[in-house]
Parts: sequence; C-alpha cells; structure tokens
Amino acid sequence: MSPATPDPKSGGAALELLVHGVGGATAADMLDDPRTVRVTGDRTAAMHRRRDDIDAEDHPERYAERPVPEAYCWSNLTSGNGARALWLLLLPFMVANLAHWMRPPTEGRAGLVRLYGVLVRLVALTLTVLLTAAACEVALDLTAWQCAGSGACAGQHSWLGFLSAERAGWWSQPGRRLALAAAVPTALVGLLWYLSNRTWSAYEAQRPPTGYEAAPVPTPASDTEAADAATPTELRPALGRPGFWYGRRLVARLRAAHTAAGFLTVAAVLAGAAARHDRGDWPGALGRVLQGALVLLALVVVWVICRRGRSENRLDLCIERALVSWLPAGALLLLALTAVHTGWSRPDWVSTGTLPGDVVFGTLTLAQGGLVVALGAVALLLRRPRRDPRTALRGLGGPAVAMLACALGGVMSGGVAQRVADWLDGSGTPGMGEGLITGPPVLLSWQASVIPVLLLLLLVPGAVLVARTALAGRALRTAVEDDYGSADPDDVRTGQIAASRARAGLTDSAPGLVGVVSGAALFLGAASVAGAWASGNVPGRAFDGAHPAIASAATAAQALGSWMIGFGFLLFVTWGRRAYKDPSARRTIGILWDVGTFWPRAAHPFAPPCYAERAVPDLTWRMSSWTRATGGRLVISGHSQGSVLAAAAVWQLPPATRSRVALLTYGSPLERLYGRWFPAYFGPEALRGLHRTVHCWSNLYRATDPIGGPVRVPEEGGRPAVDRPALLDPVAYGRTREHPLPEPILGHSDYQADPEFAVVRAALLDRLPPALPRQRDNEEAAQGSSGRSSG
Repeated sequence: MSPATPDPKSGGAALELLVHGVGGATAADMLDDPRTVRVTGDRTAAMHRRRDDIDAEDHPERYAERPVPEAYCWSNLTSGNGARALWLLLLPFMVANLAHWMRPPTEGRAGLVRLYGVLVRLVALTLTVLLTAAACEVALDLTAWQCAGSGACAGQHSWLGFLSAERAGWWSQPGRRLALAAAVPTALVGLLWYLSNRTWSAYEAQRPPTGYEAAPVPTPASDTEAADAATPTELRPALGRPGFWYGRRLVARLRAAHTAAGFLTVAAVLAGAAARHDRGDWPGALGRVLQGALVLLALVVVWVICRRGRSENRLDLCIERALVSWLPAGALLLLALTAVHTGWSRPDWVSTGTLPGDVVFGTLTLAQGGLVVALGAVALLLRRPRRDPRTALRGLGGPAVAMLACALGGVMSGGVAQRVADWLDGSGTPGMGEGLITGPPVLLSWQASVIPVLLLLLLVPGAVLVARTALAGRALRTAVEDDYGSADPDDVRTGQIAASRARAGLTDSAPGLVGVVSGAALFLGAASVAGAWASGNVPGRAFDGAHPAIASAATAAQALGSWMIGFGFLLFVTWGRRAYKDPSARRTIGILWDVGTFWPRAAHPFAPPCYAERAVPDLTWRMSSWTRATGGRLVISGHSQGSVLAAAAVWQLPPATRSRVALLTYGSPLERLYGRWFPAYFGPEALRGLHRTVHCWSNLYRATDPIGGPVRVPEEGGRPAVDRPALLDPVAYGRTREHPLPEPILGHSDYQADPEFAVVRAALLDRLPPALPRQRDNEEAAQGSSGRSSG
C-alpha cells in the first residue's frame, strides 16, 4: 500500500526489504504494483522488485531520494496445496520440539541446560514409540489378532477372509497374521523417515553466511545446549551463533535414532506375542536371543539420543559415524528376523484375548509423566534469582508444553484405536463384552473417557475469560474516548473499539490457560492409569456395582469420549486443510503453526520442517550482499512473524553490516509471544542486546492487535526507546473531512496504511549513516589506475 507521507530525501542509496507475516502476501500486494519481477530465489521463497527497479544497483543516482522497495515472499515455506495439511498429524512432535526452546534463561549452569535438552529429547522419543505402538495396536492387535482370529468378525469384513482362522489357510496361523500386519506400522515408520529425509535435504541444507568480523567468544562446552547466557549478547547472542540455523547433523542423528526406535517397537510387539506362546525348544531359545538383541539395540538408540545435542557455536559440517548411519538398517534387519521367527509354523497357536497392550501403553504413560515432572524440576533449578515476571508460567512453559505434546499423542493414538475398534466391532461397544472382539487396551478406553471431563473442567477458565473480557471492554470505554478526544462520543463506536482492545488482550491470558490444561492432563493421565490398572476393565464395566448415576456417567463418558476423539480428529484435519487454502482462516490459526515451525528440529526429527532454516539465511545473505555490493543503507521491515525472521536475520549479520541496517517491526510478537515463551532466546536481555547492536530500531503496535505488541526495550546509552506510541485503531473515530467514510478497525493487518508508518520509516533511513562508495567503482578505479601506471 502506498505510504501516506513522502520518502526520505537524504543519505544516498537505500534498500527497503519487506518481510510479510502470517497468512502470506503476494509480491504485488507488498510492493503495491502488479508488475513485479523475481530478482533472486525460487518458487518456494524469493525476493521481488517492481519492474522499474530491477536495475537499481546499476543506477544508484535514481534512488538518492527514495529507497528501493524489495519484497521477500516466504509463504510457500509453510503453506501450499491442501495435501500439506497432513503435516498437522505430526502436531505432537512439533509441540514436543517447542518445549526444547522454552527453557528459562540461565547463567553458568551448563550441566542443567544439557540435562534439560536430554529430557526433552527423551520425551520426543516416547512420542515416536507411542505413535508406532498405536499403529501396532490397530494393525496387529485389533485387526490381525482379534478380528481375524474371530470367525464372526472376519465374516463381516470380507477383506480379512484370507487371514481368517476358520479357513485354515496358510495365513491363518496367528504368527503369520501378525508378521503380515507388521508391514503397516513398518511402512508408517518408513514414511516418516522419508518425509524427514526429504525435508532435511530441502530445509536443513541451507548454509548461513559464515564468519564474524569480531572474534567469537569461546564457550566451555562443545554441546551448544551447554552454551550459557553469560556469553556477551553484543558479540554472540544465541540466535546469532554461526550454526544456529544449520541443524543438519543433529536432525540426521535424531532421524536415525527415531526410525530405529519405530522399527524396534514393531519388532518388540512381534517378539512379545511369540514369547507368550513359546516355552521351550528352539523357537523359545531363538526368541530370547532376538529379545536380547532388541534390548541391546534399544540401549544404543537411547545412548544416541542422550549423547549429543545441537552444535551452534560453529558450522558443523561433519557427517555421522557409521554406527548412527546404519542404526535404522540394523533395526530393520532385526525386525525382519523377528517377523520370520514369529511367522514360523506353530499349528497349535490360537489367538485369544488381546496382545499385552495395557502394559505397553501404561508404561509409556508413566514414563512420559515422570519425564515431564523431571523436566519441571530442572526448569525450576534453571530459573534465575531475578526472574522476569512476564515469563510464561514462571519458567515452566517448557514442561507444560511437553505435557501437552504427550496428551495430544495419547488422545490421537487412543482415538484412532477406539474408532477402528468400533468399526470392526459392528454394533457392539469394544470392551463391554458384548461385541465381536475384545477391544483395545483398557487404558486407551480410560484415556478416551477423560476427554469429556477435561472439557468440563475447561468451561470454568473459559467462562472466567469471557467475563473478564466483557468487564475489560466496559472499563476501556473511557480510555478510548480520551485517546480520540471526541467532543461528541458515540456509544456504539466506542463500544466496538473498546471490545476490540479487550479481545486483543486475551492473548496475554494464554499462559494461564496452557497451565490449567497441562496440569489437568497430567492429573487425568495419572488417574487413567490408576483406574485401568486397579479395575482391569473399561470405565463402563469398572463401575458396575456403583450407584446407577455413577455407572451411567462412566458409560456415557466412555462412549462420548470415543466419538469426540473421532470427530475432533476429522475436524482437526479439516481446519488444517482450510488454513492452508483460505488466507482468512490462516491468519486466525496460522500464528500457532508458524511459531511451531519457526524453531529448528532440535528434539524430534519427524516434526514439520523449520522454515526459518531457509528464510533466515535468505534474508542474511540478501542484506550482506546489498551492503557489500553497494555500500548503501538498508531498512528491513517485518510484519508479524516477518519481524521475528527479520530480527533473527539481523542477529546473524557481522557487526559491520549491522551498523548499516535499521530494523522496523510492526504487529510484532517478539516480546508478547516469543519473549514470554522463549525467554532464553527472546528475553529482555536478548532484545536489549539487539537494540544495542543494530544501528536503529523502531516498533509499531496497536492496542487492538491480538498478536503484536510492544517489545518493551527502553531508552539506553543515548539510543531512544524502541516502541513508538500505540497507533490509534481506527485512525479516525468518526467521519471527518480526511476520512468521510467510517474507518475500519484493522487490528493486526494493514500497518502500512497508517500515516505513522511512512514517518517512522523515513526517520530510520535518515538516522542511518550515508551510503559508502560502491566497491565495484573502487575496484574499477584501482584497476584503471594500475593500468595507466603500467602504461
């Protein structure tokens, strides 16, 4: 959109690098010109200019009075066709990866920082095992063991006919049915490996610019998880380390370990089923050898996960050792041997009851709970004595989010098992003793039953938030009228603006809501395990002797929870697909997805890829190339999530380049979201350090913006405060000569439409030092002088 005030007219050549935010934007919209040209980049992410500005570097005299606008479009890194909504199925992995980056800031506690990273990686590993175990439950237990072993169930599903135990065919033996069904979870693990490997080659392979003009500050540990916040922010902030946006080696290592863990989980299910039947002779002895090999390889996987974290202090270009590289192949070979052993002919083997899923899922649930509690203890030890009161959940954001990841994994895996069991069981209810199959493990039924309870518990904080917002809207009416100074207030108009400001404030209540949900999930998860192990029955049977009201409530919770999980799963995928195709929907829920995929995959290799590992090097290279080639000034202008990318890219610049760069952020979640939830990387010290190192920085925000806000960096060392006064939204209270029609409440969008935007941008450009002589001209002059002297 065209600025409302003229461009600056001093200082020489300047580049205005525009970075859009959530929801994306086209180059034509960003540059306010339908005639745009891609100057560098590809279809995924690229720099665009107006056609008239394509040769700006060759004619700097044309741009002495205005900057050269250039737009960086990166929306295809996080969106695209509707099929990418399938990434939402990996949401628990993404949430677990977020927990890694939410640790509290600390000084001089390298061991605790390393332990925090190890615990998060172990939580992530349990999620991979949980997903694979859920696939095994559906394919091996419910389908191959229970339904195919029941003549009535197999008769209702013709596609299971060749597996039916009643037909006495080659595949009718339980071991062979299990070995064949194991192909499903094995293929799932292989698919995850393929997706991670493909995105690893596309995202983690983008090398950032190397080299600092200032000597790097040494750190005491080789693992950058142990690089503490005592490093001077001006020289080497966390996001400015050379290897921060290059996690190729770690992702390769984690991918090998998690893939092997998935294959070993399938092999363990097969080996456990065969061990229940084999008691002696050679099959039992061979089974024990295979089980020993499984335990040994599982220990290697855990060792690989715990041994090494991220290498950020240097650009790690090393490749992994053969042990890590061949780990998935070794696990797959062991799985194949176990499948052959399980499928060996055992004519007297009959499938009855269920596979031992209760023990597996119960152990996983307890392990996850224990790891989350340990993570919380480490987070408490990491907190500084003078902790920032704005930090989310007092530094416990990481453990809370890790608990949410475990809860999401349990709900999704249990929901799939419940829905498949309902489908196979026909009109019966799994676990109630009245259907064609026994049903899924009892624990999964208990976990499904607590979903309605959790939703009822959330009604209380939901009602509190609604009431608080309504009261805040009323209280803000006076402030709205004072801001506009209207002589003739309009109650309706005032109410609309005040309500918009109150709703925008709901974002600041997110930490409390996350804390309530994670705490309830931890408590209800423990109650589910206790109820399942104490009763040995599904909730509908566990309360048979209780009061009729209690028994009815338990039966209703079990049935309702199962259906709610299935419906929620479909709704989840539908919303995700809509968010990728509908820009308006993406602006509403896209911020959470863009925050989750902003961070590198430091804990889970199967999480959706980190777009910043492509976008940050792109922006860093562009800023470096412009200032080096032209000697000109540069203002990088970032909206919403684009402001986070802009700040991360500025941190990566050498100090000499940063001195020629101005930063303009608007609608920015740098402090409101990132500073509160990721204090070790965007906390007050980091943002103040960015203010000291960049030449100048201004931030624009509105009280009606639910995402952006002030960055709260005060005046320091003669530098003015970063935050400008809050912009009025709407720009006019009522009809005026300048605004004859009612102005809309913009909230998070169209910051460039505000007249203040162009004023602030012009002020930043005028504060930058004058453009330096072009290096190309200097080199040509030197060559010409050399030529004349030799002649």
